[in-house]
Amino acid sequence: MMNIVFMGTMDFAVPILEGLIQDYSVTLVVTQPDRPVGRRQVLEASPVKRAALAHGIPVFQPERIKKDHQPVLDAKPELIVVAAFGQMIPDVVLNAPKFKSINVHASLLPKYRGGAPMHRAIVLGDAETGVTVMEMAAKMDAGGILSQAAIPILDADDVGTLEAKLGILGRDLLLRTLPKVIDGTLTSVPQDEAKATFAFNIKPEEEKIDFHGTMKNVFDHVRGFRPWPTTHAVIGGQKIIIHSVRMVPDAANAFASAAIGEIVRIGKNAIAVKVVDGLVEPLSIQPAGKTRMDLSSYLNGAGRTVLAPGKFFD
Repeated sequence: MMNIVFMGTMDFAVPILEGLIQDYSVTLVVTQPDRPVGRRQVLEASPVKRAALAHGIPVFQPERIKKDHQPVLDAKPELIVVAAFGQMIPDVVLNAPKFKSINVHASLLPKYRGGAPMHRAIVLGDAETGVTVMEMAAKMDAGGILSQAAIPILDADDVGTLEAKLGILGRDLLLRTLPKVIDGTLTSVPQDEAKATFAFNIKPEEEKIDFHGTMKNVFDHVRGFRPWPTTHAVIGGQKIIIHSVRMVPDAANAFASAAIGEIVRIGKNAIAVKVVDGLVEPLSIQPAGKTRMDLSSYLNGAGRTVLAPGKFFD
């Protein structure tokens, strides 16, 4: 049975790893080191590490694989499969296996090369996304395309739901593609560099909601950063994480003269905030130092002093 080294970290990669385990011999899993999580900064293993250990597969966790990669070479893989690993891999590793190395990437390349393709696809309002199986190259996500599959992005989707869907799609696509790679009947197609776009990792400043956009802009921004890294707004110096919003058209132009970011309406269970082409209503929020709650719960407590008509989100 073919000897495969798998490299991955995030939830997206777990079904891909588990699919490989069923049909091939995965002798080593490479993933990111355990990282501190939460307020108490407790070290937590990656989803891929947990999956590998559950199947009894040895795990290697280099801080920098560019410098620390000998265990991968010692495993003598015939093929390396990468999915959402999170580090640039040196040529000495990529070129070591007989069948070299392939990557399962969560976008329809050459669109959205980089570490946050699912976030960008939702935030930018794309109607569809998908998965690409490609040959790996020294340049980020620039290798030849072996196969692709697409799915629609629904209004109900966020990064969490999309990641789950794309992980299954990637698993199935990879398992259909691998036999053709192994028997040499599949030739890769070079990417069109003129059409390449990039989905760089999210910066902290991008998490703040810009109410100067449209209803759809704000709606897509919030769900495109959910469940991580989340979006927030600031009002009266207080930071409030906003987990979900609803679009509310101002069909009668009742609030046409209101300022952008102004709270124009408050009820028992909702507030409405002015944006360029209508209103948005936050549905689920998390005030600083608090747990996530629906807006009505917040308004029944301290929220009515923070969120009041005429106040503005910065």
